Amino acid sequence: MPFYENGPVRIRYEEAGSGYPLLVIPGGGINSSIGNLSGGAPFNPMKEFADEYRCITIDLRNSNESESTGPLEVDRPWDAFTDDHIGLMDHLGIDKFLVLGFCIGGPFIWNLLKRAPDRVVAGVLAQPSGVTPELPDLFYDANIKGWAPDICARRPDITMDMAAAFLDNMYRAGRDFVFTVSRDFVRECQTPVLILPDDIPVHPYAVAMESAMLAPKSEVSLFPWKDPKERIPVAVRQVRSFLRAHCPTTG
Repeated sequence: MPFYENGPVRIRYEEAGSGYPLLVIPGGGINSSIGNLSGGAPFNPMKEFADEYRCITIDLRNSNESESTGPLEVDRPWDAFTDDHIGLMDHLGIDKFLVLGFCIGGPFIWNLLKRAPDRVVAGVLAQPSGVTPELPDLFYDANIKGWAPDICARRPDITMDMAAAFLDNMYRAGRDFVFTVSRDFVRECQTPVLILPDDIPVHPYAVAMESAMLAPKSEVSLFPWKDPKERIPVAVRQVRSFLRAHCPTTG
């Protein structure tokens, strides 16, 4: 797989298919990696949509499941990751693109819409992450145990204190709703989005549906769409129809 390099940042990425660009963001939280698309995602967009789109996916910086590395930007965790997404598109000479993301890809898509509103044509948020008010430390606690020790063991330049501060800024310091943007932002966002809700603590149904109700150009899949598994192809067809409707070359 090729790498995109920008100073101290080195990001592994993969491409499949041809056509209009579709950025695919794997799930897995901070341990998001390309392998998660075939090893846990409900469907693999790199296979499902390569017949129509130039699908591009990425290993998240400093994921313990990936080869992507870079500084741990404690004071700007979400924006550092978004820098990598935008930087890869720049590296590939891509201006405008579609985006589909699982899990942590939901907050990433909202941040892309905030940072690069003129470049993201439409977004699909599948089982998006969000804040469950009754479990405010859910993501911090999971990652301080499940991510921080491994990254510190692999990277002597990263200490547990740094990892804790990074996670605090990412998941606890004033974070609400979808982590990266406010309800007012979603209410004013004019980019079309399709939301495929889930209903577990890390992918709260209430937040997904509130986003759909607030966003003026939103669509929502059937629910549940993953269970039974026979429903997944129906959801994939809806994603394909949404992408086609908003792709500048087909819509």
